[in-house]
Amino acid sequence: MTTPPTPPTTPPASGSGADPTPDPEARGLRLVLVLITLTVVSGLIDAVSYLGLGRVFTANMTGNVVVLGFAAAGAPGFSVPRTATSLCCFLLGAVAGGRVAARFGGGGSRRRWARLTLAAEAVLVGLSAAAAFVWPDRAGTVYALIALTAFAMGVRNATVRKLGVPDLTTTVLTMTLTGLAADSRLGNGTGHRSPRRTASVIAMLGGAFLGAWLVLHHGLGIPLLIAAVASAVLAVSASGKE
Repeated sequence: MTTPPTPPTTPPASGSGADPTPDPEARGLRLVLVLITLTVVSGLIDAVSYLGLGRVFTANMTGNVVVLGFAAAGAPGFSVPRTATSLCCFLLGAVAGGRVAARFGGGGSRRRWARLTLAAEAVLVGLSAAAAFVWPDRAGTVYALIALTAFAMGVRNATVRKLGVPDLTTTVLTMTLTGLAADSRLGNGTGHRSPRRTASVIAMLGGAFLGAWLVLHHGLGIPLLIAAVASAVLAVSASGKE
């Protein structure tokens, strides 16, 4: 009795689920989780800057423009030099972030690009934490903290803008809140992005609460150190996928 020939094995089609090669861009935390965590960091940093550095924002530039108008009008408790320093350093950071995005973000590895800018943020915020611990009462410390954190936020915002993940700007919630209401079922929408938008609002609120509590009870160094550590952890764990 003759054994029938064994049919040839057909290799798996290219792009099928049988491809064992992992996508390096997918390794690590997805960008949605990274940006929500960065929103918490923004709340921490704005709590430090507004409560501890003389009513100036270094992450939220919308509020800062309004604060500059208050200061220019002579409202008590606001400072034109400090607010102007924050705005200028933020813009310089955004220029730097834009140049990094042009070099690494155009068709290259999103993962490498995001990690590079997050590492820069961690270093800058870490330097501000060190200054707050070592020279808490020096006259120039306030301006150093404003400059370092505002520059870091400028770099980050330029990166987040280029990444283009919807509804997660990490610093400004006006359009997020507008979308949450306008696209809800009450606004005759589907509300399909409501969980992401709600998470962003809660993250900012939680970061601001934690930052304010730490500033009021422990000074400026600890919340800045927490912000730096969080950025550093994200720098080594972020993926390039939304």
